[in-house]
Amino acid sequence: MIQKLFKRSFNFSISGVTALLIVISFSCNSSEKKRPSEKITEFKQPGAIFDYFYYKGEDSFYENYPLPGDDYFYNPILPGWYSDPSICTNGEDYFLVTSTFSYFPGVPIFHSKDLVNWQQIGHVLDRPSQLDLADQRVSEGIFAPAISYNPHNKTYYLITTNIRKGNFFVKTKDPFGHWSDPIWLPDVHGIDPSFFFDDDGKAYIVNNDAPDGEPLYDGHRVIRIHEFDVEKEMTTGKSKILVNGGVNIEDKPVWIEGPHLYKINGEYFLMCAEGGTSVNHSEVIFKSQSPMGDYIPWDKNPILTQRHLDPERELPITCAGHADLIEDKDGRWWAVFLACRPIDGQFENLGRETFLMPVKWSDDGFPYMTKGNELIPRVLKKEGVTRADNVTFGNFEIYDDFDTTKLDYQWMTLRGPADNLISLKENPGFLTLRFSKISASQKNTPAFVCRRIQHHKFRCSTKLYFNSKDSNDASGLLLFKDESHQYFLSVRKKGKKLRIALEKITSDVPETLAASLLDVKNKPIVLEVVSHGKLWDFYYTIEGMERELLISGVDAYYLSTANSFGFTGTTIGMYAVKNIGQPM
Repeated sequence: MIQKLFKRSFNFSISGVTALLIVISFSCNSSEKKRPSEKITEFKQPGAIFDYFYYKGEDSFYENYPLPGDDYFYNPILPGWYSDPSICTNGEDYFLVTSTFSYFPGVPIFHSKDLVNWQQIGHVLDRPSQLDLADQRVSEGIFAPAISYNPHNKTYYLITTNIRKGNFFVKTKDPFGHWSDPIWLPDVHGIDPSFFFDDDGKAYIVNNDAPDGEPLYDGHRVIRIHEFDVEKEMTTGKSKILVNGGVNIEDKPVWIEGPHLYKINGEYFLMCAEGGTSVNHSEVIFKSQSPMGDYIPWDKNPILTQRHLDPERELPITCAGHADLIEDKDGRWWAVFLACRPIDGQFENLGRETFLMPVKWSDDGFPYMTKGNELIPRVLKKEGVTRADNVTFGNFEIYDDFDTTKLDYQWMTLRGPADNLISLKENPGFLTLRFSKISASQKNTPAFVCRRIQHHKFRCSTKLYFNSKDSNDASGLLLFKDESHQYFLSVRKKGKKLRIALEKITSDVPETLAASLLDVKNKPIVLEVVSHGKLWDFYYTIEGMERELLISGVDAYYLSTANSFGFTGTTIGMYAVKNIGQPM
């Protein structure tokens, strides 16, 4: 299936000389855009002009394990880098959000009626007034947003951390519309705050924080609770520590975080992540008779983990944790959580993804997702639900022809909207990027429009009109992990010829892995990336000529979290830059 998502705008205007290109019609496959023959297209002032973007997932798992019925779905439900999921409901609709760190817009929000069929309806933080990411690294920015619905005032709340500025929340009556500007919480420190609205109208915030006094060991954190005045929109009184260190402080548990508070059948449950977000990640549960405690840990914790399983197992799912619970319309409980799908247990480029699975209940009244050696399922069934044709999981296709004035919700930029660098209106039907002296290696906003990669195996292509005579200008497809781990399938002028190259970008001068010099003028170029999982191939096609392999077998490990660290996955997209250094 081909997915077409909603759009939003990034605009700028350019004036100046006009370059004239004549586009001749040609035979094309599904990844190529068909335009009328002999269409004369005028492109103003130098720029990188992209005709379309195509992405297709080709993971073998989905081919080898077809869904057995219309009420089945695949895990992860949001493949690719959708980390730290949080979910809420008003009784009829479900809303889900995830982290975005230093990407803009911030915090994608998804809507569903049944927990299986999801559609992105926008971003919570979609304005610069909500989202100050200046000078922040890719893995800084917005951490672990938590979404809640308060039935007492019929208001939705999104609370989160801007790691350089502190904790804040935004609110709305209509999650399909706009959210408020930030309301800051100066007395809530640490990270991962979450609201809880009790039956009696009282409200609370739980969060990760530093312990009182000196930490007892590296990774020693606590969970605090604050009372919150809904009318005054501020915390009241002093905070209280609910959990010190984790389930058992004598075991020196690390990074107790991601807390969520629930009231179920008259009892209060505090659920937290523990062990850090890598392979030792887990989820633990505590119970109390009062929201302020005391909270007693379940003696069979953790309630979700895969850390103790054989790392050589087939199709491993790792790093599971940072969960949130939701009750469906039939009274059944479900959990969303993050986890990773490493390639052969070695590394992954997809980042931490969003999974969904049913919650079970123990005889002594505690919720859990896995116990013992239970595996997180990759194929699940939700009775009474019919899977739609256009879902967020499986081997879907994305095709964007840039024929509107707003970008799809799938697209992101770094740290800001890049309004002065990106346009869908300057050359209608095309995405135009201005060549910028700001590169993707800097902690600023480059001319880079990207989306998450969501499959180990995929193919991706774009058609580029390279409209510049300046040898310092380069554009093409950028595979981006962070400021110093990138692959750039680039096009630039080299004398009177065109140079197509694959550049490996590190913290030093870019290294050219392969390059071709071509004597062509005023012809569009199709740039293509084909991922085989561990290895990537890079191709180009000059219009009217045969498809050419530039380089094969490029190591995907270079962009993995195992190699680069960080909290995000790899993104891919259109890029234009000026004077980033002249690779050999």
